[in-house]
Amino acid sequence: MPGPEHLKGDIGRRVAARREQLGLSREEVALRAGSAPGYIQYLEEQTATPGMGFLLRLADALETTVVALTGGGEELTPGTGRAAYHPELVELGADEAWQLLGTHGVGRVAVTSHEGPAILPVNYLVSGREVAFRTQPGSAPSRAARTGAGDIAFEVDHIDDLFSQGWSVLLVGPAREVAGVDEVRVLEEAAFTTPWAGGERDLWVAVAPRRVTGRRIHVHHTHEPGGDDVPPPGHRHGGAAPHGA
Repeated sequence: MPGPEHLKGDIGRRVAARREQLGLSREEVALRAGSAPGYIQYLEEQTATPGMGFLLRLADALETTVVALTGGGEELTPGTGRAAYHPELVELGADEAWQLLGTHGVGRVAVTSHEGPAILPVNYLVSGREVAFRTQPGSAPSRAARTGAGDIAFEVDHIDDLFSQGWSVLLVGPAREVAGVDEVRVLEEAAFTTPWAGGERDLWVAVAPRRVTGRRIHVHHTHEPGGDDVPPPGHRHGGAAPHGA
């Protein structure tokens, strides 16, 4: 087993996110891990290198793994865990779908290009009942918006490998290039970040969906009790994926 010096990743950020996901206070995590609340706070807010023994206790307290806490699985494809025991696939209403989209994030736009179907990741923001993103002039999304050749699709999802659950939201509708100076200024001011991909992506494209659908995998139980697939401590809940299933 590698020592702490080989563990990579922002441990504090992952600990805080996992603790909040479980709805636990620092005091509760400290009690579970046999630690002091002050050290949990220090771990979340400062740069720390805890020992492997404490990491194992902390991972168990947060119902996860040392690999997950240290970012060792960041490059893995999401959804590699086993399906949960008796999951339920739930259809989402439009209001909940828009709520899950939030104000910004990373999604995928699907268009038909001269080379065939293309699916491209983009940084997006929500503006009213539209989704807007920046792209390069002449790109597949910009050509689809300029020609108005049918609807395009925009998809956002979230996968929780630990609990074998997740959700996805799909928007389908026409795209348009945002040309008005005032409208562009509003989008630029509302943008949380510049495009992660960099480059000259200064053309805004907005999608006004005719159809908004979503699905969520809700897990009522963990893996089947007493079966061979019962995970060990730190793996008590599994992983799965939604849309298109």
